[in-house]
Amino acid sequence: MRKAFLLGAGLGTRLRPMTAALPKPLIPVFHRPLITHALDHCLAAGLSDFAINTHHLPESWPATFPDSTYRDAPLSFFHEDVLLETGGGIKNIDPWIGDEVLLVYNGDILTDLPLETLLATHAASGNKATLALRSEGPNCNVAVDGDRVVDLRHARGINPGTHQFTGIYIVEPDVLRLLPKDEKISVVPALLEFAAQGSLGACVLDDGYWLDLGTRESYLDAHQPDTPGPQGPAIDPSASIDPSALVVNSIVGPGCQVGPNAQLLNSLLWPNTTVNADAQLTDCILYTSTPATGHHHNSDL
Repeated sequence: MRKAFLLGAGLGTRLRPMTAALPKPLIPVFHRPLITHALDHCLAAGLSDFAINTHHLPESWPATFPDSTYRDAPLSFFHEDVLLETGGGIKNIDPWIGDEVLLVYNGDILTDLPLETLLATHAASGNKATLALRSEGPNCNVAVDGDRVVDLRHARGINPGTHQFTGIYIVEPDVLRLLPKDEKISVVPALLEFAAQGSLGACVLDDGYWLDLGTRESYLDAHQPDTPGPQGPAIDPSASIDPSALVVNSIVGPGCQVGPNAQLLNSLLWPNTTVNADAQLTDCILYTSTPATGHHHNSDL
């Protein structure tokens, strides 16, 4: 198995106004685009060929990946003029999928769950699809019976749910016949059909971390030292911070400038942003090129 489809076309409404500047999968996490963490995760599991759907701010993608590769792995971009949702997005890349098995990976999650276990579980199962699940989570709406998923979102009326869907799953090319062409449609009805056939697998992966970065709060929390997840230098070596500035529990990206007597507490500075002298930022995200001045709390600037 070598192909993965990373979902990059969402609008990122819960992360506005930051997503007015970048698509959600390209927001910086420890100084590099969120989606590169997913790509690294997939590459480590042996996947080597990637499709990414785009919609919002599509010009950001070639600016980030100018040669359409990442660590020598090819990236194929599929633009959606109209958002096609999860099912329509898969159908839209039908020629790229061909007759191969596909890993689907949401573009707004940060995780190191053991993908190798998911791949092996699916390969041994004979199922049409296999969902990667957690035993606990904020939205346990997947019903599991043994090693099978029997209901999603209580749509079949069997069970309201017992497990959290991680946003990662494997699907056989058989799913393509269940998805109409050029239509905005969720993949859930197709998965429910597999569940009715007894061919929707469950792979519970509670090892490792799993973070949904869909909200501003979760995005900030992911950068805190006590949050399980990827870690990196809080202050990029290329950032310039005046010796009189106070920086506590904050992320300062590459090319940032922090002026004299500025104070940063639990804040995040996107690359090449500026905090002027005497400014105070607490629980803030600075993402624009406008220098931050004055005192701000819990603000996006």
